[in-house]
Amino acid sequence: YGPGITGMPLADRATIANMAPEYGATCGLFPVDEETLRYMTVSGRDESHIALVRDYYTKQGLMHTADSPVADNSATLELDLGTVQPSVAGPKRPQDRALLGQARDTFKAAFPDAVCDSGNLSNGSVVIAAITSCTNTSNPSVMVAAGLVARKARALGLKPKPWVKTSLAPGSRVVEKYLESAGLQSDLDAMGFNIAGFGCTTCIGNSGPLPEDVSSQVREADLAVVSVLSGNRNFEGRVNQDVKANYLMSPPLVVAYSLAGTIDIDLSTDPVAHTQDGQPVFLKDIWPSQ
Repeated sequence: YGPGITGMPLADRATIANMAPEYGATCGLFPVDEETLRYMTVSGRDESHIALVRDYYTKQGLMHTADSPVADNSATLELDLGTVQPSVAGPKRPQDRALLGQARDTFKAAFPDAVCDSGNLSNGSVVIAAITSCTNTSNPSVMVAAGLVARKARALGLKPKPWVKTSLAPGSRVVEKYLESAGLQSDLDAMGFNIAGFGCTTCIGNSGPLPEDVSSQVREADLAVVSVLSGNRNFEGRVNQDVKANYLMSPPLVVAYSLAGTIDIDLSTDPVAHTQDGQPVFLKDIWPSQ
C-alpha cells in the first residue's frame, strides 16, 4: 500500500483494498484520508499509532484532503445512484448480474426443460439460504437489514419453506455482538438463521449436506435446485454437489428468498409468501426503511 506503489506521482498513490465483490472488482484503489483514520479509531487502533500514520502520510504527500490535486486517472466513471436497482448474480458465474425481477428468467434460460412447482420441492426450489461471511457480512447496514426483514416476517407469522436449509456465518464476532445488542439475532434465529460459525462456509462448499430427505428427492428426480447466498462465488458444484444453480445476493434478499422457497418468482411484483389466513405478503411489506 501507499509507498509500495512505485512509478506513480505522489498525489496519485493510494491504498489498495484486496477483493471487492460488491462491485465486481478484484481490488479497489482509494486514498488515505480522515475517514481511513476514523476507521482505525473505531476498530481499536492505538492513538499513537494513528498519529504516526497521519504524520507519515502527510509528510509523504499521500494524505488526501479537500485541497489535494485531482488524480490523473486513465478513465473516470460516473454513476447516478438513482439508476441503481436491486440485483442478483447467477446461476453459475459471479459476473452474471440480473435485475431482481429477471432472476427467474436467468434460471429458465439455463435450465429450459425444468418444470417448476413453487408449492413443493421441485426444479427451481431454494434448498440453501445462507448469509455467509465474505465482505457482505462486514457491512452493518445489510446485516441489520437482514435482521429487520426477519423481524417483520416473524411478526407476520412467516417461516422459510421446509426444504430450505438456512444458516448465518458472520465474518466477524463483532457482527454477532451488534445483532444481539439490537435484539435482531433472536428474530434471525426464529427464521432459522442461527449462527453456524465464523468465516468462510457456504461460499467454499462448507454448507454441509442437505437433509437426507431433501437430498434423496433431488437426486432421484434429478432436480435443478438452487442456493441463495451473500457470498462471492457461485460456480456449479462449489456450494453443494446436489445444487446446480447458485445466486449471489444481499443478506436481506437471502432471507426473502428463504420465505419464497423458489427462484421461480418475481420478488419485485409477486407475493413473497402468504400469512396463515391467506393474505399475500410482498417484499415491500417486510423490507426495512432507511
